[in-house]
Amino acid sequence: MMGPIPLCVLLPVTVLSVVVAVAAEEKAVDDQYTWPQWNLPLVRKRRTVPLTSPNFSAQPQPELSGTCGIECQRHLPSPSLDDLEQLLSYETVYDNGTRTLTSVSVQHLNEASVWSRNTSSSSRHKREVYGTDTRFTITDKQFSTKYPFSTSVKISTGCSGVLVSPKHVLTAAHCIHDGKDYLDGVQKLRVGILKEKSRRGKGGKGRGGKGKGKRRKGDKAKEEVQEKEETAGKGDRKGKGKSRKSRSRRSAESEKPSFKWTKVKQTQVPKGWFKGVADGLAADYDYAVLELKKAPKVKHMDLGVIPSVKKLPAGRIHFSGFDDDRPSNLVYRFCSVSEESNDLLYQYCDAKPGSSGSGVYIRLKEPGKKKWKRKIIGVFSGHQWVDVNGDGSQQDYNVAVRITPLKYAQICYWIHGDSSECQVA
Repeated sequence: MMGPIPLCVLLPVTVLSVVVAVAAEEKAVDDQYTWPQWNLPLVRKRRTVPLTSPNFSAQPQPELSGTCGIECQRHLPSPSLDDLEQLLSYETVYDNGTRTLTSVSVQHLNEASVWSRNTSSSSRHKREVYGTDTRFTITDKQFSTKYPFSTSVKISTGCSGVLVSPKHVLTAAHCIHDGKDYLDGVQKLRVGILKEKSRRGKGGKGRGGKGKGKRRKGDKAKEEVQEKEETAGKGDRKGKGKSRKSRSRRSAESEKPSFKWTKVKQTQVPKGWFKGVADGLAADYDYAVLELKKAPKVKHMDLGVIPSVKKLPAGRIHFSGFDDDRPSNLVYRFCSVSEESNDLLYQYCDAKPGSSGSGVYIRLKEPGKKKWKRKIIGVFSGHQWVDVNGDGSQQDYNVAVRITPLKYAQICYWIHGDSSECQVA
């Protein structure tokens, strides 16, 4: 029969148990803030065939309708491999007006790569269209031309986009194609990058301008303020506005945003966006990639895949675009995701036409590191009329198309031209 355990033995064991429990809890919490790693399916080119040149006759649509929402999608069967390959096949339009169709094969598809279409969260509430405008206009050129805001671009058809490689822009498909034809102007499509420096005065164009170091310090401080915007009130913004009003008119004009326009070499749109291909699921494929003729010297933002935004701490998303009601100015906003499905994010971010195509991003830690990194997890599609219950009744929501493992694999293939570069997200 064992005697009592000595205190000198019991204490270390107890302390060790507490340390292990705390470490396990910290790891669980840390996992919530860390980018998950994904083994991706491969999207490979099967064959490419030439098509007749488009008419380029479509006109932009202010609002999209007919989107099949979460409850509506529950009644649809899960797509087969053949269906997915059909939806992920794509058209390419070149700057000379020619067009091709590329069919694809999807390999290494597994359950981890495809989320259930029945995924949904709590019940929805009617979207509040009116109320306090929570958008932030970024009028300071030294601020708007620094990362992450510098990744936002303006599309010549009137939309926004985001740089996802040194020379590739991710935007919404409806900014390029209405489902039947390409928009008027796509043949001469251009992308506008906010200019960083004025041509006038010292410290303007060129690397040796005076005050460069000071600007960088200021930018760093401003970005730190930006990171805290989620908890900051509008009072800080008003304060900044007062300081801007004290500037001379000439100084204010020199800070007015201007764009450097770059021609688009080619555009790629998934067939899932086309009428009659995806039926009510067309909104799930409202994304396109533009390849620029010349890469701008601007940092891009990587793509990311996250299984649930609502389960993240705060569950907030961020995006910046060029809203029509604030011409030439970059507009930033953040908000919580209200609902999410396999392919769509429903939220109440204040937005106006022009912001469609903006890159929706979040910040999480890199695996094994303490460094935070922003990644694009979706494309803001805009205000849409959604068939929520599958009975034909329409409700209005702000909708973003989320980056799924399959879409990541396809977009990555478009960017690199080699699916072997796209095996892990």
